[in-house]
Amino acid sequence: MLERSGHALLRVLDGLYRAGAVLAAISLVMILVIIVAQMGARWLGITFPGAANYAGYAMASASFLAFAHALKSGTHIRVGLLLNLAGRHVRWVEAWCLAIGSALGWYLTWYAVKAVYWSRKLHDISQGQDQTPLWIPQSAMAAGAALLAIALTESFFRVLVTGRTGIAAGTGEQSHAE
Repeated sequence: MLERSGHALLRVLDGLYRAGAVLAAISLVMILVIIVAQMGARWLGITFPGAANYAGYAMASASFLAFAHALKSGTHIRVGLLLNLAGRHVRWVEAWCLAIGSALGWYLTWYAVKAVYWSRKLHDISQGQDQTPLWIPQSAMAAGAALLAIALTESFFRVLVTGRTGIAAGTGEQSHAE
């Protein structure tokens, strides 16, 4: 029973990571649309105030929302030098690295959520022409930071229990020197 509920939780978490990746892809498409709209507006002699800011918000959203999926799919950059030197203690070195990563992920999440809270409470708006309430783009960053913290924490507990991280062996672990 406990094993089944664990698998169900992992499926839910994998779905969350995929949802973050989908939202990141949508953010990339939004960047394209904004840039094309800005080009079209310029050709027509119309101003598009705040286009650069909107593209920047979408870029931050794309980056943060994709972090967890990139980590779990093995495409996140990981420095494997310590793991290569660890030999038979690789499990504990991996746990140590994931514990530090998890702590830093939750630290970032705490302050990202705090920034959203204070930006909303103080009605903070961007300094550019767009006058966007800053809590809106900051929310995507906070959500992405939380997803990354969850993914790191999941991998930490997974390596403690099973000895494996659940991180796919992807392009991040391939040597390009060959």
